[in-house]
Amino acid sequence: MNRPKILVIGSGGREHALAWKLAGDTCRPDVFCAPGNAGTAGVGTNLDIAATDIDKLLAWAKANKPCLTVVGPEAPLCDGIVDRFNAEGLKVFGPCQAAARLEGSKVFAKEVMLAAGVPTAKYARFSSAAEAKSYIRKEGAPIVIKADGLAAGKGVTVAATVEQAEAAVDEALVQKAFGDAGATVVVEECLQGEEASILALIDGRKIVMLASSQDHKRIFDGDEGPNTGGMGAYSPAPVVKEDLWPVIREQVFERTLRELNKRGIDYRGVLYAGLMMTKAGPKVLEFNCRFGDPETQAILPRWDGDLLPALEACADGALGEGMVRWKPEACVCVVMAAGGYPGSYGKGDAIDGLADAAAMKDVVVFHAGTKLAGGKVVTAGGRVLGVTALGRDLRAAVDNAYKAVGKIKFAKAHWRKDIAGRALSVRND
Repeated sequence: MNRPKILVIGSGGREHALAWKLAGDTCRPDVFCAPGNAGTAGVGTNLDIAATDIDKLLAWAKANKPCLTVVGPEAPLCDGIVDRFNAEGLKVFGPCQAAARLEGSKVFAKEVMLAAGVPTAKYARFSSAAEAKSYIRKEGAPIVIKADGLAAGKGVTVAATVEQAEAAVDEALVQKAFGDAGATVVVEECLQGEEASILALIDGRKIVMLASSQDHKRIFDGDEGPNTGGMGAYSPAPVVKEDLWPVIREQVFERTLRELNKRGIDYRGVLYAGLMMTKAGPKVLEFNCRFGDPETQAILPRWDGDLLPALEACADGALGEGMVRWKPEACVCVVMAAGGYPGSYGKGDAIDGLADAAAMKDVVVFHAGTKLAGGKVVTAGGRVLGVTALGRDLRAAVDNAYKAVGKIKFAKAHWRKDIAGRALSVRND
C-alpha cells in the first residue's frame, strides 16, 4: 500500500516539529518539507522551493498529490496559498486569505475583536505621524506601537517613554522601515500582567483548544534586551489556571469565530491567541493564524497520539474533541541562537554534539536556522536550534533540556538560562 504524502511548508523550528510529529503517525506518511532545514531532512525529504513561492509549491502539489499540505509560516497564508490550493482540489491545513487577515492586519484584528466583544487593549489607528504623536502625548507612556501589517516580528515597540513611542511612529510612518506593512500603525494601551499563548484548532464551526504554553520573547535572562522571535517556551503554563479555560474559550475563541462567521469568513486551521493575564482577566494582545514558534516545539511532544487526523479534520470541517489528547508530562524548549541575534550574526558555523543530545531520553532537538554543508550541520539563521525535553514536571523538563543544551556546541552560541523560571517560582511560592 502506498504511504500517504504530506507537504509541510516552511523552514523553521515549528516546521521541524510538525514534520517530526507527522512522520511518527501510525500511517507512517512520507513527509516533504519546502524548503525545510537540516533537521527536517532527517524525518523527510526537503524540496528546494521557498515557502513564499506559491506557484512552484502548487505545481509540486498538483504533480505529487499529497493527502494534506500543512502551511507553517504566516506570509504564504496571508498571500492566499490556501485559496489557491483549494481551487485545485488540494487539501490544505491553514486559514484562507480572508481569515489570515487576523494576523496580516492588526487593524482588522482589532475591528473584529471590538465587534465581537473580545477583551483586548484600548487602541487607535493612524496613518499620520503628527496625529499619532498627538494621541501618544495625550495617553502617556508606557504605550505600544504596532505596524499594521506583517513585519517579520519587528513591527512592535513597547515604549517605556513618550519619546520612544514617537520614535517608533517615525520609524514606521516617516522612515517607512516596514514598507507598506507600516503605512498604518496601531497605538495601544500597555497591558500589565503575565503573558500566555493559547492555540485552538478550528474547522469553521467547532473549536478544540490545545495545551497552554508560554513564550520568552526577550533575548536575555530576566526578560531583558530586545524582542526576538522567541528564545524558548514551556507547556503547560501555570498562569493559565483551570477556571480561566472556559472564560478564554467563550470570550476569545467563540466570540471571534462567531464574528468571522457573521462576516462570511470560514476559519479552518489553527488560531493562536497571545494573551495577557491581567487583573481584569485575560485580554488578547494579538492573533496569529498559524502555529506559534517556539510554542509548537513545546506543545507537540506532549500531544498523545496521531496528529494527521486532527489536521485533516480541520480542513474537512469534521473536528472532534477526542482527536486531541495530552500526555501528563511537561515540556520545555530552549532556543540556542547565533551570537549577535536578533541583530547581525554569522552563518556557516559547524554544530557539534547533536547526536549526543538526541540520544538522551525524552529529548528531541528541533532545527530552525540550520542547513547541511559538506555532510555537516551548520548554522544558517538567528535562532539555530530548539532543544526540547519532556519531564514528569516542569522542573524535570527544564533540567533535561539544559543537560541536552550542554552537549551541543557551535561558535558564539547564546541561550537564555531561565526558561520556565517564572513558572517554577510560581509553583514554589
